[in-house]
Amino acid sequence: MDVFTVADVLDADRCRWVRAAMDAGACETAEVLDDRRDGRRAMDVDVSDDVITVVESCLDARRDEIAAFFDTALCGREGAGFLRYETGGFYGLHVDRADMPSWPDAARRAITIVLFLNSSRDANASGEFSGGCLRLFPDGLTDAHIDIVPTEGTLVAFPSCTTHEVMPVTDGCRDAVVDWFYA
Repeated sequence: MDVFTVADVLDADRCRWVRAAMDAGACETAEVLDDRRDGRRAMDVDVSDDVITVVESCLDARRDEIAAFFDTALCGREGAGFLRYETGGFYGLHVDRADMPSWPDAARRAITIVLFLNSSRDANASGEFSGGCLRLFPDGLTDAHIDIVPTEGTLVAFPSCTTHEVMPVTDGCRDAVVDWFYA
C-alpha cells in the first residue's frame, strides 16, 4: 500500500495558530464509528470558522495531488475535525470507512487525511509529546505495519478502508486535523 505524505502543508506559525485556537475551543469526547466506547481516548475540539476555512483550504489545495497519487477521482470532503490526544490518549484498531445507518457519510469515505499540528519527540527532540504514532496495517491485521511518527505540518493520506490506530501518547499532547475525501 502506498501512503501519501507531504511536509510543510502548514508552517510552524500556522500550526501554532491552529493549536492556540484549539486551546481556546470547547472540547468533547471524540466519537467512534462502532460501539467500542473503550477503543478511543481523544477530544474533539471546536475551533472558529476562520481556522476551519484556512485548514480546509489547505486540504482542498492538495485534493488533485492526492487524487492523482491514488488514481481516484475525489469529489468532496466530510469536513475537518480537530483532535487532541492528551497523555494516555489513543485510538485502537479501526477503519474509517463503514456502512452505518447512524453515520451514512462514513460509507462515502475514500481517502483519510491526517494533518499533524505538532511533532512527536521521536521525530524531533524539541517535540511536544511522546508516543502517539499513526500505525497503518496495509494488509489487514498482520505483523506488517507502517509507523508514521507525527511531524508538525505534515499531511498523511491513505485509503479509508485501511486498518490503523493511534498509539498511546505517553507524555504531552498530540494535536491533529482529520478529514476524509469522498470518491
